[in-house]
Amino acid sequence: MAGLRLAFMGTPMFSAHILTALIGSPHEVACVYSQPPRPAGRGKKLVPSAVHQLANSEGVPVRTPVSLKSPEVQAEFADLKLDVAIVVAYGLILPSAILDAPKFGCLNLHASLLPRWRGAAPIQRAIMAGDEETGIAVMQMEAGLDTGPVLSETRVPINAETTAGSLHDVLAETGAELLLRTLARLEAPDLVATPQSSEGVTYAEKISKSEAKIDWRRSAIELDRHIRGLNPAPGAYFEYQGQRIKLLAATPVEGEGGPGTVLDDRLTVACGEGALRLITLQPAGKGAMDAASFLNGRLIAKGEVLG
Repeated sequence: MAGLRLAFMGTPMFSAHILTALIGSPHEVACVYSQPPRPAGRGKKLVPSAVHQLANSEGVPVRTPVSLKSPEVQAEFADLKLDVAIVVAYGLILPSAILDAPKFGCLNLHASLLPRWRGAAPIQRAIMAGDEETGIAVMQMEAGLDTGPVLSETRVPINAETTAGSLHDVLAETGAELLLRTLARLEAPDLVATPQSSEGVTYAEKISKSEAKIDWRRSAIELDRHIRGLNPAPGAYFEYQGQRIKLLAATPVEGEGGPGTVLDDRLTVACGEGALRLITLQPAGKGAMDAASFLNGRLIAKGEVLG
């Protein structure tokens, strides 16, 4: 297929990886849509999204509507006369007028094996749930939340070392390749959109700040998944002497005691079942460090209880 005229709709860094691949492809990125700039940092200065910044650097026009529901915004979108729109973690609901405007409709690149983990945080939820594999799918969008038929997908394993950060990077690279292959075959008669199964549907709710705090009453295995699923952001944490400490890596080991109790001088901590040996920590205002460095200058005695 010759190069397509397309719009790209996305916001975070994951989306920016996909936009980079599209800009370097034979396709024409006529316009980029992204969430409006948000306040960030101590000064609360408005900062454009990762996708917005990339589009600016590449000279691609950017639009940042607060909503896509107004007739004016929909008319501007229709006037682009697109072959297709690509949606990757955009963050706005697409009304029917937007979905139907491009010749081939709107395609969503979603970071899971649908229908498992529809919704906002599929990468984190797959790790936290203990899934042994996940993947990435190109879906023909329709009105429902991630309910459209799937055009193509690629499976990716999850192992005991997988973090949200590492899986993010693998899926971004894999997803870019999958999307380009799918676009090249968009008019091929054997490219068939397969309806999603009505069984096995799960929803990946947005990660809340409140669930980042470690609950030592959970099993060591569950907490290991929890920690890896929140690494690097927002980062699972515990409290010690009134300070919030991020825990970026830990290993389940044998051990027992009251949940949160320090069992030895190597930062082995009892959980509801089993124990965790803390590996990589990040005190507030400092960089990540190993347990030995963290303990340098701190006396965390056996028997102390972490919050």
